[in-house]
Amino acid sequence: MLRPADTSPEAWAIMEEGLRRMTPAQRIARAVDLTILTHQLALATIRREHPGETDREHRLRLAARTIDAETMKRAFGWVDDEHK
Repeated sequence: MLRPADTSPEAWAIMEEGLRRMTPAQRIARAVDLTILTHQLALATIRREHPGETDREHRLRLAARTIDAETMKRAFGWVDDEHK
């Protein structure tokens, strides 16, 4: 992995060592936790930007960030009006 520009070599070495010590199951659990956190942060932004919409519409907007418009329309009958 490439070290981020804002991270010292010493801090990055500690990070890499921690990752090496993890079991595959721990790495997967960490990835799942980070994915959930990312979705929570994205939903918070979507809710702030679209306060009048329903929870379903918020979740559709979240899904539309990773699913193409044609699939969203076929699967959910919904297209993100901001990213047509």
